[in-house]
Amino acid sequence: MPLLWAWELLTEVYKIDKSRMYVTVFEGDDNENLAFDQEAFDLWKKLIGEDRIINGNKKDNFWEMGDQGPCGPCSEIHVDCRTEEERAKVDGKELVNMGHPQVIEIWNLVFMEFNRKANGSLEKLPAQHVDTGMGFERLCVVLQGKQSNYDTDVFTPLINHLERISLVKYGTDEQVNIAMRVCADHIRTIAFAIADGQLPSNNKAGYVIRRILRRAVRYYYTFLKLDEPALYRLVATLAEQMSGTFPELKAQQDLIEKVIKEEETAFLRTLGNGIKRFEDYAATMKGDTIDGQFAFEVFDTFGFPIDLTQLLAREKNLQVDMEEFNRCLDEQKNRSRAATAVDTGDWVVLEKDDVEEFIGYDTLEVNVRIVKYRKVTAKGKEQYQLVFDLTPFYAEGGGQVGDKGTLVSDKETIQIIDTKKENGLIIHFADKLPEHLDGVFKATVIADKRRATENNHSATHLMHAALRWVLGTHVEQKGSLVNADYLRFDFSHFAKVTDEEIAEIEKIVNAKIRENIARNTQVLPIEEAKKLGAMALFGEKYGDEVRVVTFDPKYSVELCGGTHVNATGQIGLFKIISESAVAAGVRRIEAITGKAAENFFNEQTTQFKQVRELLKNPKDTVKAIEGLVAEKAALEKQLESLRRDKMKLIVNELIVSPSAFITFNIEEESLNKFYKELSSMIVNAKPNTTALVAANTTADIVSISGATSGDVNLKEKFEVIKGQLGSLKGGGSPKLWTGTVSKDELPKIKALLESN
Repeated sequence: MPLLWAWELLTEVYKIDKSRMYVTVFEGDDNENLAFDQEAFDLWKKLIGEDRIINGNKKDNFWEMGDQGPCGPCSEIHVDCRTEEERAKVDGKELVNMGHPQVIEIWNLVFMEFNRKANGSLEKLPAQHVDTGMGFERLCVVLQGKQSNYDTDVFTPLINHLERISLVKYGTDEQVNIAMRVCADHIRTIAFAIADGQLPSNNKAGYVIRRILRRAVRYYYTFLKLDEPALYRLVATLAEQMSGTFPELKAQQDLIEKVIKEEETAFLRTLGNGIKRFEDYAATMKGDTIDGQFAFEVFDTFGFPIDLTQLLAREKNLQVDMEEFNRCLDEQKNRSRAATAVDTGDWVVLEKDDVEEFIGYDTLEVNVRIVKYRKVTAKGKEQYQLVFDLTPFYAEGGGQVGDKGTLVSDKETIQIIDTKKENGLIIHFADKLPEHLDGVFKATVIADKRRATENNHSATHLMHAALRWVLGTHVEQKGSLVNADYLRFDFSHFAKVTDEEIAEIEKIVNAKIRENIARNTQVLPIEEAKKLGAMALFGEKYGDEVRVVTFDPKYSVELCGGTHVNATGQIGLFKIISESAVAAGVRRIEAITGKAAENFFNEQTTQFKQVRELLKNPKDTVKAIEGLVAEKAALEKQLESLRRDKMKLIVNELIVSPSAFITFNIEEESLNKFYKELSSMIVNAKPNTTALVAANTTADIVSISGATSGDVNLKEKFEVIKGQLGSLKGGGSPKLWTGTVSKDELPKIKALLESN
């Protein structure tokens, strides 16, 4: 019984003082007909006095993962870490679940008893279990006799390192303390996530990592007065600290440091730009309240934190219109919720089926029965998710996309548009539900898409091995995508892969393809697989037994649940089409195989043939192209000289005007890109003059440049005009300003500049 085991571990193994411990049980809830948890209460009575068993309400003692899904009552173990003097003043029982920092929950046992349905009702789960866990940092607090997580040896090495970096002492100021705690806590999350293959990005989990990292930067920038990257410097301390338990941190320390430093540098630059925008705004604003829309704009568009905007405002005795800011923020959240809202119905069970078998390794077509289904509505569109008793459809995983195909009965054909896995179920997505759900259906995977995907997946394994041969064994996969059209592979490497290295990688992979190496697949205990040297792929979760895919035991051995060619010869041909950076220390290769590679080479050959024909079939095509390039450069130089002569003539004609304000609309399209230079030439040729030049364009938006050789402050003038002309955008200095404006409002700018 997990409850008894938890108590035994805490009291008999860790020797935690029972007189400091309290437990909670669920008191029940009449609104949902949920009874008092008598079973847990009776078990606790045998271990602890009844005066230490506390009834907890639905908020504290009923665990739910969301609006739907498994849930149930829970029982917690709390420890009172206060001093004897504090304990004598207030009974710890009164402080349980009251947010006291020294009366803490250390263990939770969730009795997964119910399933919350879409309509909010509860139903008993057919198989019930206990989900249990302990707080590691909180255990350290108790065992080490500390008052806070951050006083334990889990965090003190990181905080000590921060003290050395910032030259600020921990414990002297509460804001400094919070900043150091945030940094020490967040660097752990960030470093472990990167080591596990998750890079900061603007999407999904990557966005969470980026937000966590930026929060830490914001704290050290504001309260530790650090304006250079600092988080990455903590990685060495963390890696050393965790080397015995998590050697991955030490092995990937260089990569983790480079990724974090790059992110910090970019965000510090954002902070600098945001501060400049704030200063520019504050210099021209009226009153003492910063517009909430401006605060939201720099927050939403540039990632500038609202609390930093408030801090800067306080320093100038200003305030931020937080009501307007929050209104803008709520509007954005509502838009996001509406865009991502998914209404998932309950499963409708047609047949009981304990195990859904995937047989798609061996066949692409099989007769199936639908065992359950549910309706899902997203963005106003209805879809259905179907579960079969067995399936040939591969569910998305390990970088490989899910299969598509058909579900056919005597009366209709249903298109399967995707296949995914959820909680162990293989779920087939369809836009419509079969009219008759009972009976047998023929489930068929689209064969050519599956074969092309297998070509790319097997080629990914061959390329991974080749990368390690050519670049070094430091190469580790950091993400992949395998579909029918191409393969994408992200890997750790600290330099651009050269053309020579790419050629060598292609040469090795194509050689392995020509060897027609037979695929060997084994299901082995994971420890045995590791002894074979099998490499794990990012995105896969491995159990006690794993699937090992081998193409020559001396070349490529990987843990992989995906589908593959029977022999490498089926891949046909391999070609890398791009190599680029994803993040600091992470590169990305995209490649094609089979028919796609063949089409690529055919297109290249056709284009080359067309080029030769245009060049009148020269003996040396490269030399002929080089001649054309040189000739083009010489002509462009001549044309540039002619354009400059033309501009000098224009300037000479314009400066004859006695006016101190000169406007000019470019009519010759070839001079369009010189509008900025032309405005500067005018004022350089005529003292105490202001010039406004507009590029010639047929578009609704016109590029403009203002320059002055007088005492006029163009930056101030244009900022004022911006408030009067909605279409005006741009920026610059007091002497030179460039931007864009609606063609219709261009005459207004001239008038406003002259009047102001």
